[in-house]
Formats: sequence, C-alpha cells, structure tokens
Amino acid sequence: MTTVFIISAPSGSGKSTLVNELRTRVGGLKFSVSYTTRAPRGSEQNGREYFFVPRTEFEDMIARDEFLEHADVFGNYYGTARHFLREAQEAGEDLLLDIDVQGAAQIKKKIPEAASIFVLPPNRQTLEWRLRHRGEDSEQVICRRQDTARREIENYDKYDYILVNDRLEPSVDQLKAIVLSERTRPSGRPLSAEDQAAHAIAEQCRLNNVRERVRPILDSFRDEQGHR
Repeated sequence: MTTVFIISAPSGSGKSTLVNELRTRVGGLKFSVSYTTRAPRGSEQNGREYFFVPRTEFEDMIARDEFLEHADVFGNYYGTARHFLREAQEAGEDLLLDIDVQGAAQIKKKIPEAASIFVLPPNRQTLEWRLRHRGEDSEQVICRRQDTARREIENYDKYDYILVNDRLEPSVDQLKAIVLSERTRPSGRPLSAEDQAAHAIAEQCRLNNVRERVRPILDSFRDEQGHR
C-alpha cells in the first residue's frame, strides 16, 4: 500500500534541504517533481527541481485532469501530476510531495489518509535571515515571501505533524521517524524496538503535542505584522 507524504513550509524554512536529506536516508520514496510555468532560476534544471512548461501546456494538462493538485502562486502555476502516484503504486513505493498549503489542502481532500507535515522556522527573525543569506531574491520579493509565510503558518493546524527546523540533524531525524512510523501503521505487525523508537519520536511531532512550542513562533510573526 502506497503512503502519500505531504511536506509544506514557508519559503526559507529549509524544507528542500530536509527533503533531500530524507531521500538519502530512507529508501522506497518516490519524489514528485512539480510542474511549473515560472522560469528556471540559477542552476535549476528541467526535470530535477521542476518541470518547466509553457502556460498553455500547463492549462492543457489542467483541462485533461492530469494534476492531483495545482495552484496559481505569485502569477505562476505549480502542480503535481497524477502519474507520479500511479508510478509509486506500481513500484510498491511511497510518494513524497513537496507542495504549498493550497496544494496540500487539495491532496488531503482527495487522499484523506495522506500524512501531512508542516515545517516551521524557529521564529520570524531566523526565516528572514535565511531568505536574505541565500542571496536569490530582491528586497521586494523577500518582503513578499515574509508576508506569504505569515499567512501560510496560520494553516499549521491543518497538518498531522509539525516539525520546527531549528537544527538540521535533529530535524532530519524527526522527519525520518515520521516516515518510518507511518509506514508501520497499515501493516498491523508487532513493532520492533527500532519501530517503537521511531514511533515515539514521531508522536512528539504530532500536532496536539507541539502546540505549546508553536505558539511563540506564531507570535513572532503576528508581532511583526502589528509593527507594520
């Protein structure tokens, strides 16, 4: 049985690094490369970071119902093609989706049993520092990404798991534990010691178990809004 894993996060939260690390440490994960109408940036390659397609082609794919989810973000389309799920199922693998909150909501509606994970920065200041030091965006874009992050973070309670990415290695360990824990649920077999350890770590990231930790993070973004 294929498990669908949804990972969402505001831009600058370190999600891509976490996903890349997860894929090197956990096998049997098919990664869905999203389609987009935006232009490639820097060293991005077609078929690696995204499939870069013209707007007309993307709209033709929408008309043919070829997407599990799609959204218009900052004037560009982004979408997850259905064929990735079919391929994962045929290969007996799980499917890993790196998508925004709009796409996550669409997937959850179609696949309620999908495991959803929201990655948070430790606070607004850290997010801003990361956005500035990656050197990709203008000041205007950085401000827009911060505003978008504040809106996206308000959706955190729609996710099954919350992962606060303050240090890379512990965050990767938590993400790996969530995946391994979710994989054992459908099997019904007795849990090994390793399974039990993964389950314990994953449960610490459950929404209801992290609300107190999340509150000051949310407050840091709300405080910034109030000062504008």
